[in-house]
Amino acid sequence: MRFLRPFIYVLAISFLGELLRATIPAPIPASVYGMAILFAALKTRVIKLEEIETTGAFLLALMPLALVPAAVGLVDSVQEVKRVAAPGLILILGGTLATLVASCAAAQFVISRRKEREE
Repeated sequence: MRFLRPFIYVLAISFLGELLRATIPAPIPASVYGMAILFAALKTRVIKLEEIETTGAFLLALMPLALVPAAVGLVDSVQEVKRVAAPGLILILGGTLATLVASCAAAQFVISRRKEREE
C-alpha cells in the first residue's frame, strides 16, 4: 500500500502528459508534459515530495532493466552500426562545429552592437 498511491500519482501524471501530447499540436513528447505537470504539482504542494520519493527511487532503480532490450538490439546490429558510424560521427562533429561557429558569430555581433549603442 505504501507504493500504490504514489505509483498511481505517477501513472496519472503520465496519462495527463499523454493526453496533452495528443491534444496540443506541438512536437513535444508526453514525458516532457508529464514532468512539467509533476514539477507544478510538487511546487504547489499538491503532491508532497515525501509521498513519491520512495516510489521514484524504486522506478529509477528499475530503469536499467528497461534499457537492456535496446542495448541487446544494438549489439545484434553491430554491422549496421559500424557501416554508419563514420559518416554519423562526421555529421555530428560537423554540426557541432557549425553550431559553435554560428553561436560565436552571433555573440560577437550582439556584443559589437551593444558597444556601438553605448558609445
